[in-house]
Order: sequence, then structure tokens, then C-alpha cells
Amino acid sequence: MKKLILAYILLFSLIISAQSTYLHCGKLIDTDNGKVLKEMTVIITDAKITAVKKGYIRAASDNDKTIDLKNKTVMPGLIDMHVHIESEYDANSYSNRFKLNEADIAFRSTVFAKRTLMAGFTTVRDLGGSGVNIALRNAINKGTVIGPRIYTAGKSIATTGGHADPTNGVKKALRGDPGPKEGVINGPADARKAVRQRYKNGADVIKITATGGVLSVAKDGSGPQFTMEELSAIIKISNDYGMITAAHAHGAEGMKRAVLAGITTIEHGTLMTDEIMDLMKGKGTFYVPTITAGKYVADKATVKGFYPELVVPKALAIGPQIQKTFGKAYKKGVKIAFGTDAGVFPHGENGKEFGYMVEVGMLPMEAIQSATTVNAKVLKNTNIGSIVVGKLADIVATDDDPIQNINTMENVVFVMKNGVVYKE
Repeated sequence: MKKLILAYILLFSLIISAQSTYLHCGKLIDTDNGKVLKEMTVIITDAKITAVKKGYIRAASDNDKTIDLKNKTVMPGLIDMHVHIESEYDANSYSNRFKLNEADIAFRSTVFAKRTLMAGFTTVRDLGGSGVNIALRNAINKGTVIGPRIYTAGKSIATTGGHADPTNGVKKALRGDPGPKEGVINGPADARKAVRQRYKNGADVIKITATGGVLSVAKDGSGPQFTMEELSAIIKISNDYGMITAAHAHGAEGMKRAVLAGITTIEHGTLMTDEIMDLMKGKGTFYVPTITAGKYVADKATVKGFYPELVVPKALAIGPQIQKTFGKAYKKGVKIAFGTDAGVFPHGENGKEFGYMVEVGMLPMEAIQSATTVNAKVLKNTNIGSIVVGKLADIVATDDDPIQNINTMENVVFVMKNGVVYKE
């Protein structure tokens, strides 16, 4: 009798696991080949894509589910290569460093994570926070929290007084002497220790601040902040651990050093020169523009009291330049990876970046590919980035065809991640 019961349980579990979802897609963007296919059916079983067929295929059984997306444009889940999922800038951001506990940051981050997923971004690369981002990633992976798949840097690596030194702008009694554990280095030995500490903490990627930055409470917004020896040590150890690297960089000299040292991606790239563009092309370095953040900080810098006085001139000088640099780098043939710097501006508005990219000459299909196939390649994840049999069922949809109306990317109306529908 027990054997019979076990057999029925096994049979029932097989029936349940075999349930499939059929997506009837009016248009389907083939990101691998840069084509828009019409009247297609995507079949999902469990978390994976099991078939992509021409025409509207009827469900095989009554247990299967059919979702009508015949008047939508369907594409792979989007990937943002530059977010800060723990936080969101507002007029209180600088004082919040002294008021918010780790638990406060964690609870707020769950709101930002869900908003990001609902905007169609099923995968993000988080480039620096307090370390709560690692716990958030784990909670999402376990299904405790709703949000995108996260590749996180944990805490960014800076030099003393540099962009991402967590004690910038505080009184002497609170500064202390942060070191590699806190993500602050001076010299190659510190650099190696900081990378290993990030690995120990559970980070997926390494983020450095190769030049000064806009929003840190420090005067310099563009000067180089790492020596070549420090950069080489960071990238060598990161490569040893199989971790890709990202460099925040506005100024030319720090950016050039990072490219020469072998960085995977350059973030912002505001004052990028023709020489650096050629170097990036030669080395295969990817450029993550973050145009939306640049426009946002330039706008908010005109609002009195929104940023500290030290930040305002940097925001006004750097912010408006990023879109122009992107347009030039794109036309020159630098490889573009989609990234927004969400968190500097409100999470969930990541889709604005597509319009800004197209505005200065990028083709809509290329913009979408930069947020799908290209970013999957950068992350070395062959299971995402396109709607292909065997890949994870990360699928989103828009009302309009973004090839004709790129601004529709700001309003994703259907979101599936790992075969689970979160927005329909």
C-alpha cells in the first residue's frame, strides 16, 4: 500500500512539474539576430524556455496556462549594469548616513528591488552600497523578497579621501582610519586585501572609483585616485577569483589607467578622450554611460539645498556632458553596455536611458541589445539575454513596438522572471 501511495505522489509531482505557460506574442524581439518576429509562441516549463514557435500554439493540456500578449511586443528581461539598489538620493541622503540603521537600509532596499523588477529589469549589477546589497541578493535568490537577479559589488573600493571613502564629509571624531575591510586602500597590498575581503563577504563583482566623483562630499570630481600598481593588483586578484571589474570614472587620466590595467567596464566616462576610446576598442573594454543619472544630477543641482554646496558645481559641470560623450563613443565603435546609475535617480525609471541613447544616434535595436545580449555577455551568464530554448524564462513586454517608439521602454506592462509572472 505504501508503495502505491508513493507511486501516486511521484505521478502527481510529475504532472505538476510538467505544467507549462504559453505566451502568445504579437511581436517578439530576437535580440541574438536583431530581428522583430511576428505572431510567435514562447513555451515555458518551470523556470526555462522550452520552445519558441511560429504562430499561436494551443496549450497541450488543460493544466497549462496561456497568456495573451498578441497586442504587445515581447523581449528578454532587461539587464541594468549600474544600479545602487540599497538607496535612493533625496535631500536627506547625506544626513541619512547618521540616522539609518542597517535594518532601515534593508527594508528600504526591498521596495527599490521590487520597483526595479516591475520596470522590466530582471537582472541588475549593483555597484556599491553598505553590504546590505549582498543580503538582499541572497533574500531574492531564496524567494523571500521580490526583486531582480542581483550581481553585487558589496562595498566599492576607494582610496583615502577618494570617491566612495565612507568617511568623506564627516567631522574628525567620526572619521577614524578606514582600511581594506571598509573598502579604502593605499598601496597594492591594501588593494589585494580589499578584493579578497569583498570575495569573503560574498560580492560577485569588484567596483572601484578610479577618479573623483560628483556626489561625494569632496572637492575633486575628476582627478585620478589610484596608481597603476594599485589598479593592476585589484584587477589581477579579481581575475584570479573570476570576478569582473567596474571603474567609476569621470576624468581622462584615471579612466586611461583603468583601461590600461584591464578593467572590464568604464562607468560614466564623462571626459573620455579619443585616445581612451581607441584604447577601449583595442582592449574590448565596455562603456556603461549612465546618461539618466547625469541629467538628473544636473537638474537637481539647480534646486537649492538638494545637494551640499561642494557637490553643486561638480553636478553642473559633469552631469550634462555624459550624453554627448556617449554619442561620440557609440559612433566611434566603443562597445556599449546598458547601465543607468539608478539610485542616483528614482529606481524604476531605468527605462528612460533607452530614449536618451537613441536621442543621440543609437539604433533602437542596438539599445535593446545593449540591455540584453551585450550585458549577459559582460556578466558571463549564458542563461539570460535572449529568448532561446534552454535559457531562463526572463521575459518582459511593452504596449508599443520599441523599434518604432523607444519611449515605450519606460512602461513595461508584463514581467516574468524565472518563469514566474510578477506583472501582467
